[in-house]
Amino acid sequence: MDATTLVTPPYVAGPLRLEPFAALMLAPARVGNPTTGRAFARPYKDVSARLLRWQARGFVRADREPALYLHEYSSAGMTVRGLVGALDVSRRAARPEDRAILPHEGIHPAQADDLADRMEEMQLNPAPILLVHQGTPQLRTLLDRVVDGEPDHAFTDRGGQEHRIWAIRDATDLATIAEQLADSRALIADGHHRYAAYLRLQRRQAGAPSPSTPPPTDLGLAMLVDQDATPLFLGPIHRTLSGTSLDDLRDAAETLGLEFRLHSQADAVSALSAQRLAATDGERWAVVTLDIGPDEAAVEALHRRIVPALPHGPAAIAYHHTVDDALGGARPDAISVLMPAPSVELVLRVAAADRLLPEKATSFQPKPSLGVLIRSLRDDSAAPH
Repeated sequence: MDATTLVTPPYVAGPLRLEPFAALMLAPARVGNPTTGRAFARPYKDVSARLLRWQARGFVRADREPALYLHEYSSAGMTVRGLVGALDVSRRAARPEDRAILPHEGIHPAQADDLADRMEEMQLNPAPILLVHQGTPQLRTLLDRVVDGEPDHAFTDRGGQEHRIWAIRDATDLATIAEQLADSRALIADGHHRYAAYLRLQRRQAGAPSPSTPPPTDLGLAMLVDQDATPLFLGPIHRTLSGTSLDDLRDAAETLGLEFRLHSQADAVSALSAQRLAATDGERWAVVTLDIGPDEAAVEALHRRIVPALPHGPAAIAYHHTVDDALGGARPDAISVLMPAPSVELVLRVAAADRLLPEKATSFQPKPSLGVLIRSLRDDSAAPH
């Protein structure tokens, strides 16, 4: 298979389950520290031992008892709160209505294999994937009550993120959470390749003879955010199309019967919307009006209709999270295309309709710093019921 090929990761079947686990937590001075990534670097087989050495020096804390964790973090004026637990990935969905986890982007199989190999060598899930869902009123009431209590941990990390963490161990609360999550569907906001790696690890161990104790790879670390309560911000990812000119874009638009008009920079940027793209070669600006319905994203129209219709290129596509970065690549033979951000509701509709958005279509922010909650795969007591 071509290494550039994108494929759809398998679907996990419901009910949606987050299981308690005994977390490892880096000391606050290590969270958000640029040097922290070295703890999870090669050789991966030494990572667990490295963390044990850090634990002996007080750099890592280890919970003695499993819990679900309510993790609240604040960054750049935004506060996000999510349940962190061990996601049950042991069952595959045979029918669309059985799906509990909805990916919205394809994955590179080789990259998923590499991540699975790393986790297997490290014996760790180093960071949770980010999932978003719509919580029930009863679940929201329970978590509000948890937040009213004193957090078990509260600190500001080296990167400036503020964190509060509550460990939920009460059996009644855990049962209520399980009941309220069972019928939920969650969208992957960040971590498609790690999600796919969880599924690959689970498959590798699925035949292991241990009927009474399912392997820890039946689970993968996840944070579940109620998008209605403390939403993640969904921003656009802009493109630079190398080897393509603004005239090529005009020809493609005309071939497809789309409106293409030159504008001033200010007018082009202000015209950007769910139905319109703005593009520039660094000198001229244009707006392309898309012919799309309410269930199609602009990024789909760009990649699946406009790019194939270009008379030249693109030789390469670069991705940018800011307008300034995107504009830095614009020149007569490379156009920058400013993209609108799709709504979360639209991404959910796309995923539920069994479609995938093109690569790097969404940017959910802010993400939590590395090292707040880590899951060991050694002697993990969390297992699906």
